[in-house]
Amino acid sequence: MSFKKFHPLLKEALQDQNMEAPLPFQKEILPKLKGGMDVYGVAPEGSGKTTALILAIVHKLKAEAFEDSPRALIMVKDKEAALHLKDQFEMFTNETDLRVYCAYDEYDLEKQKNEIYVGVDIVIATPKRLNKLYFLNGIHLGQLQIFAMEDAEFLMRNNYQNDVLRVVDSLKKCQYVILTEKMSPKLKSLQENMMSNAHIVKV
Repeated sequence: MSFKKFHPLLKEALQDQNMEAPLPFQKEILPKLKGGMDVYGVAPEGSGKTTALILAIVHKLKAEAFEDSPRALIMVKDKEAALHLKDQFEMFTNETDLRVYCAYDEYDLEKQKNEIYVGVDIVIATPKRLNKLYFLNGIHLGQLQIFAMEDAEFLMRNNYQNDVLRVVDSLKKCQYVILTEKMSPKLKSLQENMMSNAHIVKV
């Protein structure tokens, strides 16, 4: 697929960054992401996994803010990864009113609860902080449309699986996306809990 069928504001952002056509991995995964499928994206660094996820999320949310509760949640390994992903999102959301927020352990919990309460659309969170926020009623996930894990192999390798599953068990039906450089038995086991009909896109 090409970038032609994306939201006009996304197409403008792609043009600004001289991205004229999707990479081979993106060509495979983007139709599935746009179609709402649960997906494992398995590819090496530089394949365009993160950009594909960002494009799919912004397009899914129609490139506009809506009410107060987050509609997209991406779990990442640490503060540095959260802030880096936020910067990448902003390359595609600067001309929209989408609100992208980072929730990580090194920040004051009460301040985070208050800032999220004001209204966010996309939350990028570390596992432990997300669990604290969720089980202290600091974040409402009832409107969530997509739940993603960035660098998922790291999350599983560092025993965050229970943190992931505690949140997933509380969610209504939404789209799940797992991005990783290689598949592991722990990642594969998530199919039993949340991705029974997942498609695997691998290069």
